[in-house]
Amino acid sequence: MRTIVFIETNKHGSSREAIKAAERLGYFTVLFTNRQKYLQQRTEFPEVHQMILVDLSNHVEIRKNINNLQKQGKQIKAIMSFVHSFVHLAATLSEEFCSTVVSSDAILKMENKVLTRELLKRHPNSPHYELYNPDDYSLEYFIDLAKDHLPLIVKSPTSAGSKDVMLANNVNQLKLAIQELLKRNEQILLEEYLKGPQYLVEVLVHNGKVHIVAIIEQQITLFHRFIVTGYSLLPDINQRMYRNIFHSVNSILQAFQMRNGACHLEMRLVNGVWKLIEINPRISGGAMNRIIEVGYGINLVEETIQLMLGNEPSLTKKHSKYVYAHYLTVESRGKVNRVTGKELSSQIAGVEEVYIKPRQGQIVRPPISMGDRCGYILASSNNKAEAKSIAMQAASNIHFDLDPI
Repeated sequence: MRTIVFIETNKHGSSREAIKAAERLGYFTVLFTNRQKYLQQRTEFPEVHQMILVDLSNHVEIRKNINNLQKQGKQIKAIMSFVHSFVHLAATLSEEFCSTVVSSDAILKMENKVLTRELLKRHPNSPHYELYNPDDYSLEYFIDLAKDHLPLIVKSPTSAGSKDVMLANNVNQLKLAIQELLKRNEQILLEEYLKGPQYLVEVLVHNGKVHIVAIIEQQITLFHRFIVTGYSLLPDINQRMYRNIFHSVNSILQAFQMRNGACHLEMRLVNGVWKLIEINPRISGGAMNRIIEVGYGINLVEETIQLMLGNEPSLTKKHSKYVYAHYLTVESRGKVNRVTGKELSSQIAGVEEVYIKPRQGQIVRPPISMGDRCGYILASSNNKAEAKSIAMQAASNIHFDLDPI
């Protein structure tokens, strides 16, 4: 029985759609998860043929479960993850148990922001950064050295989805941010604050050849953290801009020596130069797979699976249109009583999908990470401005009725 093992998934978005894609491709799907609630909600995962509760921090236990699957006669063709923090683990397991083509060394460096910055230390597309290790300097001495570079972005080396990413405009904010992150991290990454429009670049690398699948303009809102609240797929980008992006992306990935794999890069255009905000060794989560599928007819998670199985991905666009995804947020903390307007929004011409994340009784809050966003509206059009307008019109119908807590 041809089997693909997935290390963790989210309930919605790219990681979940990858399991559905594997099932469509005819594979027996196994999910290793450390979320007890998924087993309690087992019927909600029909595309998962076998779900196993595993302590994902215990690699001995993971290997024991893989061996058990093999003893059951399952031919494990790949082990993969589309969830941050587990991509490298899955890649190394796939190297151990399967014939794999994925570049695990590159993935390791991409998963850790310190390793990324160290690798790209003198790269023209990498911004200025500093590392704070408490064993090297006192906090006061380090801040005195760093204050001339304010404003600064203060990050955890393993942050994802804007979690543990803070803006420090002055010395006091810098001190508070470092002290906060030191509670959970042994070292802190500081980066120069870059001003300019931000773009997300979705990439597949096959046999060393870089394929830019999509370029997405990001709308960023500053709550307590920087939160992406809008994604605009750009199917009609001018050739000069495309060449500059491709040159920068290709140069960065050459530094990582990535031969095969998926990644996305967040980049800002600063005074005519593309600067790397961060790179992650997987497709973006949330609505990204759907954005690309609606805009181009390409199911990127499915093509990523094909690549990881050693096959050539099919990245030919079946059509081309503008897509805008607007993410929903709340302004206050509370318990969800009900959410209204979904059906009305769904009926608007051009709306492709309305997704509401929180269930009744769930507690929501103003976002301090991407995971706090409450859903999205996906809209498409042959016109960029119209796609956004449709999404915003639909979003205005959605209301979260919250009980204060």
